[in-house]
Amino acid sequence: MLSTENLTLHYGGSQILHGIDLTAQAGEITCVMGTNGVGKTSLLKALSGTHPRSGGTYTLDGETIARAPAHALAQKGIGYVPQGRDIFPFLTVQENLETAYACLPKSEHRIPEEIFELFPILKDFLPRRGGDLSGGQQQQLAIARAMITKPKVLLLDEPTEGIQPNIIQQIGRVIAYLRDRGDMAIILVEQYFSFAYEIADCFYVLERGAVKMEGRKGALDKSALLAAVSV
Repeated sequence: MLSTENLTLHYGGSQILHGIDLTAQAGEITCVMGTNGVGKTSLLKALSGTHPRSGGTYTLDGETIARAPAHALAQKGIGYVPQGRDIFPFLTVQENLETAYACLPKSEHRIPEEIFELFPILKDFLPRRGGDLSGGQQQQLAIARAMITKPKVLLLDEPTEGIQPNIIQQIGRVIAYLRDRGDMAIILVEQYFSFAYEIADCFYVLERGAVKMEGRKGALDKSALLAAVSV
């Protein structure tokens, strides 16, 4: 569904990503791991168009993607849930969800009932302002908003960060459900090792902006993978 070849990214004069080759298949969870500051979030920013990549080839569902801005990539099927969630604090939950309509034709401007089946709390909180929700509830809202855009690829940046354990479990079930539907690829950046190892199908470990280790879960030694992502 998504692949990159020799992808690079710069911030000013500093090169952050060095020749990233990555493949994400529909119906699978591809987990990007590594210690702080190795380029994980930068990779998702490049894939989402939030920060323009410097070079390399980027293919989405068979189409070679030029350096497109974030809104154009969202319309092509990239759903992005950034670190920090980026919900609109002064809009209601319903209004936050409706911002996803910008990626859809007018005939599809509705909130699917599936959203409320996966995140029941959002239905109860539709009139509440996004800023009044807890961190876990905001994370659910951010994932739900991305789902409404009907993404081909869902990018998730640290979805468990600062979230209470029961919400982590629920988010894990939702991610697994979306994977099992088989119609989207999921790229997950995650530092919570046990969560990532349980849910992911394959792994890429970054070090200093380059891929240090990669492979499918069954082919990688768990202890070696843990050592590679530990401080």
